[in-house]
Amino acid sequence: MTRFHYVCLLFALCLPFNSNAFYQWQDETTEVELRGFARGIGLAANNPNDDFLFEQDEVLGAGVFGRLMMDIEQAAFSAEMHVVQSVLGDELRTGGSRFAALIDAQRSDGLHWRYGNGKADLFIDRLNIQYQSDDLRFKLGRQPINSATTFYFTPNDFFAPFAAQAFFRTYKPGVDAARLDWQWSDYSQLSLVSVLDYELDLKQPTGWQTSPDWSETAYLLRASTLTDNFEFGLVAATISGDDIIGFDFQGEVFDWFGLRGEGHLRFADEANIDRDAQFSLAIDKRWQNTLTLRLEHFYQRSGAKNSDDYQLISLAGRNNFYLARNYTAVGANYEFTPLWFGDAVWLFNHQDTSKLLALYSTYSLSDESELSMGINIPIGKQPEFGRLKTEFGSFPHSVTMEYRVYF
Repeated sequence: MTRFHYVCLLFALCLPFNSNAFYQWQDETTEVELRGFARGIGLAANNPNDDFLFEQDEVLGAGVFGRLMMDIEQAAFSAEMHVVQSVLGDELRTGGSRFAALIDAQRSDGLHWRYGNGKADLFIDRLNIQYQSDDLRFKLGRQPINSATTFYFTPNDFFAPFAAQAFFRTYKPGVDAARLDWQWSDYSQLSLVSVLDYELDLKQPTGWQTSPDWSETAYLLRASTLTDNFEFGLVAATISGDDIIGFDFQGEVFDWFGLRGEGHLRFADEANIDRDAQFSLAIDKRWQNTLTLRLEHFYQRSGAKNSDDYQLISLAGRNNFYLARNYTAVGANYEFTPLWFGDAVWLFNHQDTSKLLALYSTYSLSDESELSMGINIPIGKQPEFGRLKTEFGSFPHSVTMEYRVYF
């Protein structure tokens, strides 16, 4: 596709039109609902000036996603399925990098099909059944598992977490799991989660093998209780063969500001890897004029103390997003008008003093459609000959535009 074709595609995606209503059918015992979601994405990026890491200095790309969602409820049972179709150019898959490639959430490649010269993907993002009673809920199949308490840095969100600068979080990727939630009192709950593990296989469309590695199946137990203003949780888990114990809490202090935290100790299965500790602490304040401010700090013992160790840390693959030991995030969001919403986060790496400013805005075009824009501004020394001088300095300057419609 030429640059002219990308501009035409984005123009077509931004034209307003009437969206169709979702389909719904029900009788006395059964309800079936079909919903849809589509998004068009445009990207313009300027990569760091390092020919070893990036084959393209400037990137201009576009892509489209379509999601068909079906929900079925019958008495105490329900089922959910999300089918996603995407068409992405090579520019969006690699971002102009010589080494980067889109890797899916860690789940079976058996429900993912790639065609159209590798540009089109059809996959099942959610497929599960659920039983629910007054105090018990059991869900089996591909489903999102969210165990985060803090917003930007989420060390206890072990399965397909979001990056701190990700603002659109409506659909978290599903993983192959079983989950049991038992509410054993009015204010206390016990959750048991088991998630299948897959070996990395870059020859597959998702980057993962089709069959699970049963010996590395993850198990997570979380017990939580609610007091007057706070919820407290304890976590015990085995993930990728490592033993984990952790905590989380969230609540209001004097009905004036929010206080949140989560973290864990990780005891590595490999003898040559030291025990890791990660935690995130956050405070937030929301005013009646819709302004919300957040301050969050993240620490990981396994992170690098200086940029000379970044290469080794990244190859170890122990953390998908963050290379250093200490980070701080300052964020804000505000509703400028009932139709226009803005969000921003400033990330600071304490080891190399690099920064990332991420700006995001959404405008509601109708009850079913919206237009958004995101801008990423990295600040820091750029890489040289494939060697990272700073973490955020190796990020591209980028602008993204999205048109989203729900039906």
